[in-house]
Amino acid sequence: MLRFSRFRSLRPNTGFLWLLIAVAAVTALAIRHALQGPQARRSFGGYARIVDGDSLVVAGIEVRLHGIDAPELFQRCSREGREVRCGRDSARALIAMVAGQPVTCEQRDIDRYGRTVALCRAEDVDLGRAQVLAGHAVAYGAYYQDEAMARAARRGLWAGEFIRPREWRDRHRGGAAPQS
Repeated sequence: MLRFSRFRSLRPNTGFLWLLIAVAAVTALAIRHALQGPQARRSFGGYARIVDGDSLVVAGIEVRLHGIDAPELFQRCSREGREVRCGRDSARALIAMVAGQPVTCEQRDIDRYGRTVALCRAEDVDLGRAQVLAGHAVAYGAYYQDEAMARAARRGLWAGEFIRPREWRDRHRGGAAPQS
């Protein structure tokens, strides 16, 4: 026969139990945050301010369009032997697509500059895909078939000669882009 008289109580220490619950809750939140990380998808929307051919600001969030790389704003290309402002043209094409409509975005990632990388739409138009199809951007991780179609039809950038935006940035890193 067991004697319980030697023990003060059979109840667990309530302070220890609360500490255990707090540690478990903090651990669960940390695991959830780690699993979501920067890849966590969230949706947001509003009216957009266009920065360049693949960047915009929506609801105060700086966004880079997922899957594309557009010429930098001051980047120039050549078409039929003359210089064209392909960076400006790309930005203007994006402005025309948005045309005062609300834009909805779904976050895909965060880039190395802290910008949200997102798939954005105006009405039902995927803005990144539309830029690539029109030849105003090159595929960058997505939309390769659309780029092939734009190239075959000689649309936008593909109607002349250009330096890929990434290469152009590498060449012009460290100095301000010429303005004229």
